[in-house]
Amino acid sequence: IRNSDMRKLSIFLSLLISALFVPSTGLAQDLKVKSLEEMIADNAADTSRVMTLESFISIVLMNHPVVKQADLLPENARQEIRLARGAFDPKLESSWDVKNFKDTEYYDIFNTTLKVPTWFPVDPKISVDRNRGVFLNPENAIPAGDNFGQVTAGLSLPVGRGLFIDQRRASVQQAEIFGQITDAERIKMINKILLSASKDYWEWYFTFYNYLLIDESLSISEEVYRRVKVDFDFGALAAIDTVQAAITLQNRKVDSREALIDFKRAGLMLSNYLWGMNEEPMEFKDDLFPQLDFSMNLLGSDLPLDSLYNLAIVGHPELVKTGFKLEQLDIDRRLARENLKPRIDLNYNVINAPINPQGEFVDVQLRNNYKFGVEFEFPLFLRKERSKLRQTNIKIEQTNYELDLLERQILNGIQASYFELDNTKDMLSLMDGAVDNYKILLQAELDNLALGESDLFKINFQQDKLLESQIKLMKMRANMEKARVNLYWSAGIPYLNFNQNGTN
Repeated sequence: IRNSDMRKLSIFLSLLISALFVPSTGLAQDLKVKSLEEMIADNAADTSRVMTLESFISIVLMNHPVVKQADLLPENARQEIRLARGAFDPKLESSWDVKNFKDTEYYDIFNTTLKVPTWFPVDPKISVDRNRGVFLNPENAIPAGDNFGQVTAGLSLPVGRGLFIDQRRASVQQAEIFGQITDAERIKMINKILLSASKDYWEWYFTFYNYLLIDESLSISEEVYRRVKVDFDFGALAAIDTVQAAITLQNRKVDSREALIDFKRAGLMLSNYLWGMNEEPMEFKDDLFPQLDFSMNLLGSDLPLDSLYNLAIVGHPELVKTGFKLEQLDIDRRLARENLKPRIDLNYNVINAPINPQGEFVDVQLRNNYKFGVEFEFPLFLRKERSKLRQTNIKIEQTNYELDLLERQILNGIQASYFELDNTKDMLSLMDGAVDNYKILLQAELDNLALGESDLFKINFQQDKLLESQIKLMKMRANMEKARVNLYWSAGIPYLNFNQNGTN
C-alpha cells in the first residue's frame, strides 16, 4: 500500500471515529461558521434576559439622581418668582411709644399703617394714629374732640426715577426669565446623563457581542485542535501541527477571558445608572444581554440636516439659556437708564377720609384736611449710575459674542455628527458584505480540513480575518448608534429624541 493511500485511509478512519464516538450536536461536528443571528438564537431563549436600550433609558429617566435633581429646578424657579413677588406683599406696620414721668403723661403715641405696593408705582396706604400727652410734639397733636384719634389715607407716586421700572419690578421680571432658564438647564442636565447612559449602553452592547464572537471562534479552534490531534494520532499530521493548533487555541482562550472582563466591566458601568424608587442603587444582573435586531433602524438621522439646524437655533439649551441671559441683562440696562433720572416722589394723604376715627364714611375733600409732600434727590455727577449702565452694556456685548460663538460651535458640531453618522452607515453596509465573504472563505477551509486538503495556516489566517471583520462590524454598529445619540445631543433635542418614558 502506498503512503498516499495509507494517509487517506487514516483520515477516513479518523473521520469515522469522530462520527461514531463524538456527539453530533453543535458546531463541534459540523464545523459550520455561524452567523451572529444564529449565535444569538442559541442564547436568546429567555427573552426576560434581554435589556433593550428603551427599557434601560426608562429606568434612568425614572430614578436616576441627576434626573431627580433636574426635576427640582422648576420648583426652585417658582420659589425665586415667589421670592421676588414678595416685594409686593401688603405690609402692616405698628408702633407705640409712651413716656410717663412723676404722674405726668409726657406723650402716648400709637401708629398703625397698612401699605399695599402695586405693580404700577402708586403705593396706597392707610394709617391710624392716636396721639396725646402734655409734651406732645405739636405736629403730632390730634384734637381731643376726635378722642385723640386720626385716620389718614393716601398714596405715593414717583414721577421721575422709578416711574417705568424699579428694582422690585426688575427682580420679578428677571425671576420669571430665570424660570425659563431653569427649564433649559433641566433639559441640558437630562440630555447629558442620557448621552452618557446611551454611550455606555452601546459600549456594553459591543463588549457582549465581541465576547460572543470570540467565544464562537474559540469553539471552532477547539474543534480544529481536536481533529488535528486525531489526525496526528493516526499519523496523518506531524507533531508540529498539533503545537500550532494548541497555540491558536490558547490565544483564543486568552482573548475570550479578556473579552469577558471587558463585558463585565461594561456591565458595572451600566449599574451606575440603575437606581430604585427609594434612591437605592440597583445591581446589574450578569445574565442580561443587549438586544440584537438587524431589522432595527440602521438608517441615519430621522431628521434632515436643515431641520436639525433649525431645532438647534430655536431650542438648544445653551442657546436658550444665553438668549434669556440677554433678556435679563436688558432689564438691568433699563433699570440702569432709569436710575439716571432724578428721584421725585409725590406723597398725598387725606385726613379722616374716606373713613373717620369713628368708622364712618365721609366725603373726601382734596383741598382740605390733607398732607402733601415732595421728595427730590439727584446725584450731581451720576458716576455710579453711569458706570453701572456702561458695565451692563459691556456684559451685553460679551454675551452677544458668546451667543455667536455658541451658535457656530453647535452648528458645526451638528454637521460633524451628521457626517459621521451618514458615513458610518455606508461603511456598515460595506463591512457587512466583507464579513459574509470572510465567512465563505473560512467555511471553505474548514470543509477542506474535513477532506484533508487544507492546512492550519490557512485556517488560522481566515479565522483571524473573519473574527477581525466581525468585531469591526459590531464596533461600527455601536459607534453608529453612539453617533446618532451624539447628533441629537449636538442639536439639543430634548431627551435625545427619546420620549419621557424612555421609548425612542
